[in-house]
Amino acid sequence: MHRLKADLCIIGAGPGGLSLAAGAAQLGVKVILVESGKMGGDCLNAGCVPSKALLAAAKAAHLARGNPNMGVVVPNGPQVDLARAKAYVAEVIAKIAPHDSQERFEALGVTVIRAWGRFVSPKMLEAGPYNISARRFVIATGARAFVPPISGISTIPFLTNETVFNPTILPDHLIIIGAGSVGVEMAQAHRRLGVRVSLIDADPLLSRDDPELSAYVKNALLSEGVELYTEQKIQSIEQAHGEIRLDIAGGVSIKGSHVLIAAGRVAQVDGLNLHLADVKIGKNGIIAGPDLRTTNKRIYAMGDALQDGLRFTHVAGYHAGVLVRSLLFGLRAGQKTQHIPRVTYSDPELAQVGLTEAQARLLYHDKITVISQSLALSDRAQTQGKQDQGLIKLIVHKGRAIGVGITGPNAGELISIWALVLAEGVKLSALARAVFPYPTLSEISKRAVGTYFSPKLFGNAWIRYWVLFVQRYL
Repeated sequence: MHRLKADLCIIGAGPGGLSLAAGAAQLGVKVILVESGKMGGDCLNAGCVPSKALLAAAKAAHLARGNPNMGVVVPNGPQVDLARAKAYVAEVIAKIAPHDSQERFEALGVTVIRAWGRFVSPKMLEAGPYNISARRFVIATGARAFVPPISGISTIPFLTNETVFNPTILPDHLIIIGAGSVGVEMAQAHRRLGVRVSLIDADPLLSRDDPELSAYVKNALLSEGVELYTEQKIQSIEQAHGEIRLDIAGGVSIKGSHVLIAAGRVAQVDGLNLHLADVKIGKNGIIAGPDLRTTNKRIYAMGDALQDGLRFTHVAGYHAGVLVRSLLFGLRAGQKTQHIPRVTYSDPELAQVGLTEAQARLLYHDKITVISQSLALSDRAQTQGKQDQGLIKLIVHKGRAIGVGITGPNAGELISIWALVLAEGVKLSALARAVFPYPTLSEISKRAVGTYFSPKLFGNAWIRYWVLFVQRYL
């Protein structure tokens, strides 16, 4: 075994690990990066990038079908080549991959070891032919698909996010287990690309989100022909005669060519020998404090590897920033979660930051104000024919926004300003004073703020008296 020493050893070359490695190396820190799989992790190779590329191809097919209401009629519709669409996904990954490549990080001064890392003591990691000691370790190993305990699941060849984008896998009828963000996105993408899709979940569609917002997504899926079986428990699954059959409650059977598991994710910490490192793990990840430090003061964890973590790429990047401040600059830093946005990239999109209405009512009861504004009030949405596709819901407590949900076109972009508002505690009055370009969808946010202030302005007798006084005497 060869011995290596470093200031910082990062296990996992996903978005969080790469961001931290790049920042540390460029500041002169001696960094070792350990990765047994592909550089870029799930986000680049089996998550955000391929899913959004497939969604883009699906949207192109959807738009090519025309819109009779706008006078665009396509008699025969588009010709969709699913294999070519998936090849496009691979091309997008290849274009982005150099930014995450081993060569780029070695050029930055990072020592990259392509092997699986496992702790052999609280102070040492073994990776391939190397024993690595470091002043600090950071575990950034990400997460993997959770396979639910369904009777017969181990007997069928199911797909996960790691295999569904393979250009050689061309489903005729795709059965998706899990109606969260991943399941919804993949259902709509494949349906628009000509695949029959059945979407199944024991919970409601997008169960983490406000049902008033998710209803728009549900209606879109149904209108496009996705077969929904939500709040339906799967009793068994089996493969016979070249088909996969799922039996659900009520005696209903669904037969398809392929099954995609999209039932959530669990931290990828198996094989790290964390017990030898004195690092405690919980039910679904590593236990760490707000400063991301584990029960071993030398070892930190970030991103999807954390217990009950928010498993989004942008959260891993945020954690990298927290660790840069604490590990590199010696500043006190810790993570917060109330300003972290999440987005389902369906059409329409659904975005949320802060508390949902249900969560806010549990905490503050009737001491909140809820403002709902339909996209029908947006002139831009009207011009695009999108006026029936969503709304914004603003939740206010003591004059400050504590949660915002948006369903509609580009909701993921529209939520960004609200992420800033919650992160920095920006007053709603500041947003009311801002000038938004017309006509844009972003105006719906300012309109919601205006609706909040309207009764305070027009319903205040003293303000009315003052205005009349100004008119008569000043």
